[in-house]
Parts: sequence; structure tokens; C-alpha cells
Amino acid sequence: MTQDELKDAVAAAAIDEVRPYLYRDTVLGIGTGSTANCFIDRLAELRDSFKGAVASSEASAERLRRHDIAVFELNEVGSVPFYIDGADEVNAHLHMIKGGGAALTREKIVAACSELFICIADASKRVARLGAFPLPVEVIPMARSYVARELVKLGADPVYRQGVVTDNGNQIIDCFDFMIDDPVAMEARLNAIVGVVTNGLFAARGADVLFLGDTSGVERLTPTE
Repeated sequence: MTQDELKDAVAAAAIDEVRPYLYRDTVLGIGTGSTANCFIDRLAELRDSFKGAVASSEASAERLRRHDIAVFELNEVGSVPFYIDGADEVNAHLHMIKGGGAALTREKIVAACSELFICIADASKRVARLGAFPLPVEVIPMARSYVARELVKLGADPVYRQGVVTDNGNQIIDCFDFMIDDPVAMEARLNAIVGVVTNGLFAARGADVLFLGDTSGVERLTPTE
């Protein structure tokens, strides 16, 4: 299967996972990126089975609306039973690096408000150790240089993502050459840097279920201890 076919296969598996729990008052949390887009496109067939969705980015909100799926603000609904999103990297504990599409802050907020976080990814995203994918850090613009200096102290090679402004009006620093042995501890350490909004480590609140697609099919995985 091609990578696009793998993305569609894991999206279909996630649809099968949530379908029995869709009711007229159900509001789903929806992520951002190409794999999440596959899920949105498949979800359109079920639009009459649930109330709507909370989107983690303006791009996902627009895609949902194009499918006539109602989009709600998270403050209106409080929590969501499911959050479905992709990952840039994921390990056996279902800790992830996310934020390649610069939506990490809103993704992390919606994930925190979800009862079940379903990650959908192709097998190329599975890693033994997080960090080969550059770790995104969202920063307040005036703090960008300061945060970059602090990231160097932690061993990262920080690179400003030129021309990118997040939906929150902030900027992104990508941390290259930054392999991570303890994702939970590093997530907290990065968030403690003044000027950091959040970082792309999803470890304190990782995924509960991973649908991983490869040429042999889709595997349903849960975190290892």
C-alpha cells in the first residue's frame, strides 16, 4: 500500500472504533494533518449520527465545515469522549512528538479534555526513541531568542521556523539533534521555560490507543508499561 492508502486504512479503523459510541449529542475532538484529514473525510459519511466536532486548528475546522459537520468551541462543550489525531513520531508507550503542522498547542488542549485519545499513523512513525523528528516548541514571539538559548543548554539545535505563525499568533522553534530518553520529564522541563507556550511532546497525556498501518494491515496497540 502507498502511504496515502495506509493513512486511509488507519482512519477507517478509527471510524470503526468510534462508530458504536456516536449519538446525537456526541461532539468529537479532531486533530490536524494529512492523516486526520483522512479521518475527517470518512467521518463525513456519519455526519447525521453525531452532533459535531471540536477542531484543533483552523484548517481542520474548515475541512469539517466543508463536509457540513458542525464545529464547536471547546469552551462550549467542556470535554470530548474521543480525540482522534495523527503523530510525527510515536513510541511503544504511545508517547508522541506532534506539531509538524504547527497546531501543537490546540492539539494538546483538546487531547487533555478527551476521555480517549486515538492516534492514527503509518508504521514509518513508530520509533524506539523520540527525537529524530525535530521537536516543535511554540513560543511567545518576544521570547524566541531567549527560549532558543535555553534549548541549546538542554542539548538541542534550535531552528526558527521561518514564516510560520500559529493559530494562536505565536512562533515555532524546531529542536534538531535532540534525542529524548525521558519524554515525560522533558515535556515538563521545556514547558517550564519562560516564554514557552507548549512543546510537541505528548507524553504526560499520551495516546490511549494507536492504530498503526503497514503493508500487512492495521494493528491496534495500547501503551506498554
